[in-house]
Amino acid sequence: MNSWIVSNLWLIPAMPLAFSLIILTLANSRRAGAAGLAIAGQVIAFVLSLVAFLSTLQTPGFRAVHNFTWFTFGDQALRLGWVLDPLAAAMMIMITLVGLCIFVFSIGYMAGDKNFTRFFAYLSFFSGAMLGVVIANSLLLLFVSWELVGLASYLLIGFWIDRPSAAAAAKKAFITTRIGDLGFFLGTLWLYHNSGTLLFYDQGRGCLEEAGLLAIGGSATFIALLIFCGAVGKSGQFPLHVWLPDAMEGPTPVSALIHAATMVAAGVFLIARVYPLFSLGAVNGVTPSLTVVVSVGVVTALMASLIALAQFDIKRILAYSTVSQLGLMMVSLGVGGVAAGIMHLIAHGFFKALLFLGAGSVIHGLHHEQDIRKMGGLRWILPVTFLTYAIGMMNLSGVPFFFSGGWTKEEVLHAAGHWPVSRLPYYLMLAGVILTALYMTRQIIYVFFGSARNTDVQSVRPAVFDSVEAATTTENISVGGTGHRPVFHAHESPPVMTMPLIVLALCSILFVLVLTPAWPWLHAYLNGEPARVDFGSLIQPMLFLSLALVAGGIGLGWLIYRRIRETDPLARAQPGLFRFLENKMWFDEFYEQTVITFSRILARLADWLDRYFWDGLVRLFAGIGQAFGVLSKGFDDHGINAGVDETMSGTRGFGRLIAAAHSGQIQTYLGAIAIGMLLLLVLYAWLG
Repeated sequence: MNSWIVSNLWLIPAMPLAFSLIILTLANSRRAGAAGLAIAGQVIAFVLSLVAFLSTLQTPGFRAVHNFTWFTFGDQALRLGWVLDPLAAAMMIMITLVGLCIFVFSIGYMAGDKNFTRFFAYLSFFSGAMLGVVIANSLLLLFVSWELVGLASYLLIGFWIDRPSAAAAAKKAFITTRIGDLGFFLGTLWLYHNSGTLLFYDQGRGCLEEAGLLAIGGSATFIALLIFCGAVGKSGQFPLHVWLPDAMEGPTPVSALIHAATMVAAGVFLIARVYPLFSLGAVNGVTPSLTVVVSVGVVTALMASLIALAQFDIKRILAYSTVSQLGLMMVSLGVGGVAAGIMHLIAHGFFKALLFLGAGSVIHGLHHEQDIRKMGGLRWILPVTFLTYAIGMMNLSGVPFFFSGGWTKEEVLHAAGHWPVSRLPYYLMLAGVILTALYMTRQIIYVFFGSARNTDVQSVRPAVFDSVEAATTTENISVGGTGHRPVFHAHESPPVMTMPLIVLALCSILFVLVLTPAWPWLHAYLNGEPARVDFGSLIQPMLFLSLALVAGGIGLGWLIYRRIRETDPLARAQPGLFRFLENKMWFDEFYEQTVITFSRILARLADWLDRYFWDGLVRLFAGIGQAFGVLSKGFDDHGINAGVDETMSGTRGFGRLIAAAHSGQIQTYLGAIAIGMLLLLVLYAWLG
């Protein structure tokens, strides 16, 4: 079975991709067929991923590769391949399982959309592209799949293309991530130039193996930083984070897929995959490139946590929490905690998908209202959504014991606490723990606690949903003590949407079984080590410190937001600071006034140069060419041609004279001879 699954590992991404192409051929009316095919492709990919995962359990540190020659040019061969190891196997299980839950949820969420069929085709394409990233044993194959992920995100973020905000968000995401991908591409070329191969593992000759790393030598830092540019773009790290919150313009299942199972996870996975390159020449586990990774991660984590405190869009808050958590994962990778970072990535995939789908359930129940200021009191109206969302909130906040997010966060903090360079990232991450618990408590109070606030959902519903659930009834209910106004009646989502929430909630809890220090199975599995049972390790001072910080963040959030009025409490206390955070620290405005303005100036300059300088230069040379043509034509017509013509005329005249002399009459010839003889005699007499 090992050899079969390794040789046929390509089937895992190929299934969703193939079904995506089939779905695109279906008519819009074939909704059930489209959803069924997409889910079937995901189920097959999950089963094959499970087979691959089980194959890696036989030997600690299992790794098997399958390489082949794609094409040759001269005496060079370009080879591709795929790899099966614990990192790939764990990621495939998470992507396919979380993706399957999102696919099922989408059946209910997108039920009224006119492009239902096309949506599922894009979802399958997205999943297949990300699985291609995971199995790649070649940086080239990884880069190709990486770009397919970018294309899929563009199609899904801008799915509601008739909304200008969605179209703008799709273009922003695509262009911003291309900036990082340019660095990634340059790093790939440099790596190939130095090592002569793009295969990660190739019987000791791969670029991540000893021979390849020796060939890379002193260029490793620069190559690693260029590759890191790609991770910064895809994983929404500072300063290329600005696209990720705007990606919320896509349907909520897209947000869940981007933020949980695909795309943003790709950047963290990339750093983990090429970690030997980043750690080449490390002294006490520290290299310049890893230090940059830590610095970017710390800045991103704190910045995003602060901005999340002042957002009112339910999905945008979760988007900034994703940016923050990805920063935390980057810190873990940078300080050497690769297994801890991947553990947090996998756990985050489950509970962040839960949170986004829970937000989607709220939005669906309120008929596509996303402003948390217009919610409240939903815990009794949406009980399943509330319970599962609370589980996701506890995971994200880092509550230990029964929630996987708490244990993986502890692993990250433990790794950061032992970084030999500085303890500053560790202390800043502790501050991030408080902030995360604070903004998630704020959100859950706004949405589920208190009473319904002043709302007219119908007035803000996007036009794209006008045809959705046309039979929904309205009723007059009292809201916020402001009287009676017509609002939509909130309702719990159907089972096709709540069942994925329950599955993800259970996964985020049961996942604890392989995470705790008592039996750190997943940590040992990723490191290729045997797991040992040690219940005594559960008693750790850091665990109680973290628990105290989480409790402090939740308690502080409850004290501040337990009585919500028209104005946010932080906005009343610090209006200037709140406005700064609400406007996302004005990063978009700063980029608008600097990078984008500079780009516009360059574009106008290029346009002016093209229109007047280069075009004028071309016209000048064209004019000079035309002048030379006129002169050449005149010289040719009146000089060369005329001379040749006159010469030919003279020659023809002389020829006529000679021709006339050859009349064929004998007497004429005898007369000519006589005259000639006479002339010769006269000449002879004169000379004598």
